Amino acid sequence: MKKIKHEKELLHEAIRIGCAYFEKRGAGKFEPKDHADIKVRAIYSLLVKDKLIQPLAKNQEDVIHMKHKLALWIHRTLPDTHPLKVD
Repeated sequence: MKKIKHEKELLHEAIRIGCAYFEKRGAGKFEPKDHADIKVRAIYSLLVKDKLIQPLAKNQEDVIHMKHKLALWIHRTLPDTHPLKVD
């Protein structure tokens, strides 16, 4: 798994946008006290179900790989002019 530039910030943005998508999709609502790992698992599962990302291999289905996958997803989704992609 190769680290990408600004991965931590990209993950934060993926969780923010993913939570909004999760709620608009009608899949549920997150509470402010919900742990980030719970959000990551739920958002990852919904994106896989909606076929917006490919699922991880069975032996890589853990939070670390899911976080990386979400960071990659948002990196591809953001416009090229976004500050996290410009460098």
